[in-house]
Amino acid sequence: MTNGSQDGPDPVARMLADDLASASLGMRLIESGAGRAVVAMRITESMINGHAVAHGGYVFLLADTAFACACNSHGPVTVAAGAEISFIAPVRLGDELTATAEERVRFGRSGIYDVTVRRGDQTVAEFRGRSRTVEPAFSQETPT
Repeated sequence: MTNGSQDGPDPVARMLADDLASASLGMRLIESGAGRAVVAMRITESMINGHAVAHGGYVFLLADTAFACACNSHGPVTVAAGAEISFIAPVRLGDELTATAEERVRFGRSGIYDVTVRRGDQTVAEFRGRSRTVEPAFSQETPT
């Protein structure tokens, strides 16, 4: 469920509609609101590494998508300025992960967001992202 804006389409839904990376991994937006988002993903066979656990990059990508949804919930195009993740527990084939992103602070064009990735009630990773709202011209540029 997403929250729409009175001024037009929901910015999170609009962003995710063009996010082929997240869609190709089966990510689902569970909820979004001002400065908050919940995104879920099931770990598939192609996400498993040589140690029989999910590659950390996929867990990071799930957290990063929830972060993107939360920081873009305010409307202006916002991108990651940096992020870090701590892996707490291994993730295995078939695990259903849920990433909950919450805004900690916004100041000027910057923000800080925390994302907790869980398997059920167990925390498997903690992510902190730093955002930057970009100039409108940036969002209209096309790759060459």
